[in-house]
Amino acid sequence: MGHGAGREYSPAATTAENGGGKKKQKEKELDELKKEVAMDDHKLSLDELGRKYQVDLSKGLTNQRAQDILARDGPNALTPPPTTPEWVKFCRQLFGGFSILLWIGAILCFLAYGIQAAMEDEPSNDNLYLGVVLAAVVIVTGCFSYYQEAKSSKIMDSFKNMVPQQALVVREGEKMQINAEEVVVGDLVEVKGGDRVPADLRIISSHGCKVDNSSLTGESEPQTRSPEFTHENPLETRNICFFSTNCVEGTARGIVIATGDRTVMGRIATLASGLEVGRTPIAMEIEHFIQLITGVAVFLGVSFFVLSLILGYSWLEAVIFLIGIIVANVPEGLLATVTVCLTLTAKRMARKNCLVKNLEAVETLGSTSTICSDKTGTLTQNRMTVAHMWFDNQIHEADTTEDQSGATFDKRSPTWTALSRIAGLCNRAVFKAGQENISVSKRDTAGDASESALLKCIELSCGSVRKMRDRNPKVAEIPFNSTNKYQLSIHEREDSPQSHVLVMKGAPERILDRCSTILVQGKEIPLDKEMQDAFQNAYMELGGLGERVLGFCQLNLPSGKFPRGFKFDTDELNFPTEKLCFVGLMSMIDPPRAAVPDAVGKCRSAGIKVIMVTGDHPITAKAIAKGVGIISEGNETVEDIAARLNIPVSQVNPREAKACVVHGSDLKDMTAEQLDEILKNHTEIVFARTSPQQKLIIVEGCQRQGAIVAVTGDGVNDSPALKKADIGIAMGISGSDVSKQAADMILLDDNFASIVTGVEEGRLIFDNLKKSIAYTLTSNIPEITPFLLFIIANIPLPLGTVTILCIDLGTDMVPAISLAYEAAESDIMKRQPRNPQTDKLVNERLISMAYGQIGMIQALGGFFTYFVILAENGFLPSRLLGIRLDWDDRSMNDLEDSYGQEWVRGVVEFTCHTAFFASIVVVQWADLIICKTRRNSVFQQGMKNKILIFGLLEETALAAFLSYCPGMGVALRMYPLKVTWWFCAFPYSLLIFLYDEVRKLILRRYPGGWVEKETYY
Repeated sequence: MGHGAGREYSPAATTAENGGGKKKQKEKELDELKKEVAMDDHKLSLDELGRKYQVDLSKGLTNQRAQDILARDGPNALTPPPTTPEWVKFCRQLFGGFSILLWIGAILCFLAYGIQAAMEDEPSNDNLYLGVVLAAVVIVTGCFSYYQEAKSSKIMDSFKNMVPQQALVVREGEKMQINAEEVVVGDLVEVKGGDRVPADLRIISSHGCKVDNSSLTGESEPQTRSPEFTHENPLETRNICFFSTNCVEGTARGIVIATGDRTVMGRIATLASGLEVGRTPIAMEIEHFIQLITGVAVFLGVSFFVLSLILGYSWLEAVIFLIGIIVANVPEGLLATVTVCLTLTAKRMARKNCLVKNLEAVETLGSTSTICSDKTGTLTQNRMTVAHMWFDNQIHEADTTEDQSGATFDKRSPTWTALSRIAGLCNRAVFKAGQENISVSKRDTAGDASESALLKCIELSCGSVRKMRDRNPKVAEIPFNSTNKYQLSIHEREDSPQSHVLVMKGAPERILDRCSTILVQGKEIPLDKEMQDAFQNAYMELGGLGERVLGFCQLNLPSGKFPRGFKFDTDELNFPTEKLCFVGLMSMIDPPRAAVPDAVGKCRSAGIKVIMVTGDHPITAKAIAKGVGIISEGNETVEDIAARLNIPVSQVNPREAKACVVHGSDLKDMTAEQLDEILKNHTEIVFARTSPQQKLIIVEGCQRQGAIVAVTGDGVNDSPALKKADIGIAMGISGSDVSKQAADMILLDDNFASIVTGVEEGRLIFDNLKKSIAYTLTSNIPEITPFLLFIIANIPLPLGTVTILCIDLGTDMVPAISLAYEAAESDIMKRQPRNPQTDKLVNERLISMAYGQIGMIQALGGFFTYFVILAENGFLPSRLLGIRLDWDDRSMNDLEDSYGQEWVRGVVEFTCHTAFFASIVVVQWADLIICKTRRNSVFQQGMKNKILIFGLLEETALAAFLSYCPGMGVALRMYPLKVTWWFCAFPYSLLIFLYDEVRKLILRRYPGGWVEKETYY
């Protein structure tokens, strides 16, 4: 992004060069955004800055010039991305994927009805009913899924909330409050504690100004802002303030260097909203499934269309048959089943603290193969805690657990008493009021993170710090500043009525330089070379654990020279700050959450790669990665190997190192190929000191490897990566609104371990959807075959359209949904993530099982019942062949049966339909029970699924109701059955059960054999 006076980078200019290649243009802009922020304003001297923006650094711009720039650059606001209108979203639900299939079915039905109405005097209304029902099903489920999804994706609104409303600018030497939208490049702006920064500023003067950049960089500590140029990287240097970050304390003046979309935050917003989001894995699966089903339907339809023409039917009749067969293949109930199953899982995940925003993301989590996790707050507790102390020449471990159940140390040493006193007194953090009954480690504090950590540690081990401070009142202090890197305060001593004690803490090497003695076992001894080496070793060891180390020292001021009431002058130091007595070190870390190591272990056994991506320092990142098991024990990085073999890093073969810590500045110079190399060759990776754009590059790198990537993040800086990932996971407690909006899922308790629960649920729903689909598809065969025989063998129609609808939308619905509640067969979390190329939701084997094997047995059961009833009514099977035309002819009332009697045929035919329907229900009992498992025996799995048992009872009750309820003969043309007719299908039901149990037995006995290859779906 050029920040020249004329602003070389303007979207309008680039479009012209591209000859309006819109798509290319967009890609080019996004690539531009993915690059690091390029600005040189932080390197310029103040004079150069004034020249570049043509501004007087004390008086600001003239009003006229400000108007001109505003006209040129436009308002200082974020452009909202083009949004999809609600009606478009609604139409996508109505005409997307699965629904298209049902719509085509409905249209074909109306077409067939139209043809029949034109041909016959009294057309049957079956096709009309069917068309209406199909359309209704789509509309109802469409509305349902639209309602489910309507609650999500409002990315830009949350960015708007972050935009400051008012800004204080200096123009022509006058201070004025203006709307933040009117701020222009070159304006002189003042910010003070509590303000939001109105645009990207280059600081020209400041007084103790600190800003909270956490939403942008992820650093939780407030950062000092001052005019000096301290770092090449604009995100790290002290003299730049960023749009929409908060100023916490102090005041500062700065010159605006970028406004609106050109600010760093604006670029992130544009990047997040401009990214193309890929289709979810489940959407692709459903598309694949539709292609399969349509293929089967069209194949059957066309082949019977040709056959019926050969058999001598008229063209129009053949067309009606064609439509009938295609429609019969459409699983009407499946759309609703899939939607309901996903919704149920989403609800179940919400109870386990995973809030899923769009239904399809439920399954995406299950197929995840890489998780890129943020460190702060997700893997760690997001509160600094004292981890180790070093005094009396040994390292002691403090308790870092969340519930204070960990290790303790010997607190009897007088040195510890001195150390704890310094940590408590030389400390400006305090507990916020009214938290007496909350456990100490969970209390809120006012003060910076490290001081709060010390405060909690001392409160826990020595009792009330407030009382300690009251007993030793403070008389003077020098707050911490970055030049001398220490903080000092002087207190009246409680243990001697006349004298004072000086206490000091700060960077360990600076503190040690000011000391001449060291306290050991309560006695001061001279600080000799040996003790200095001991200090150095302890400092290196704690620093190597990624901890933040502070040194502590004290000096008892002689009461002769400094009596009570002495005026200590902190500007002209009138007291000693050298030759102090060194007491000890304390080190702090943001400790890992208790449940994380276990969760990372589970990911490992589930074949999921966990990558840590953090803005923190490499040493700390590596320490936490080792602590939670992202880098497992015994695995070394290139640096570790080099240190062990004592050779330079360049000589180590990177292939030997399983683990790898990549620094952001190295990542900046890598090509895509080098990044791919790293991702391929190392199993355990930590990216440290990364910028927001780099997070996105890492996610894209993983996706190039063919991985399905989940990303966790909480800051604004994570939103592009969250959006780009296959599933973005935001933090519910610590997350910024923007990240929650960009994400597909929100962890309500911020705990990494909840992701693992989510993965488990996602894998389970994928398995269970397979079972649901297998169950639903099976009944298609006994619904289609009657129609086919009616065409070929010219028998009376064994099963009508209305009865088919009663099965698909009536009796089969609850059992199909109940399979979503089925427990996992084996340990789902022990297998590798599914491969989206080969493990499909519906494959050829599932179709062959449902259609070719179980479905055929079901059809036999139905026909058996049909022939029994007609035979009891005098028509033996031999008489039925070819009888169709006479049977269907309304004018012919003297059709003879096998015994020469004449009959009224209507009631007999419809009784057959009802009986065929009842038989399908009976054989679907067995089908439901065999669909419970794909490999185990039903006896191993047990019948613990209560919903499934309810489903069995419910479908039977519904079938009985439809048959015996008075008035059904008129409404649905369903007639009461003799009790014996229900039992005709029982042997077939038993046969299905035994057939499948034997098949699964062979599966388990001979894994990988031909039975598995042919039938394991």
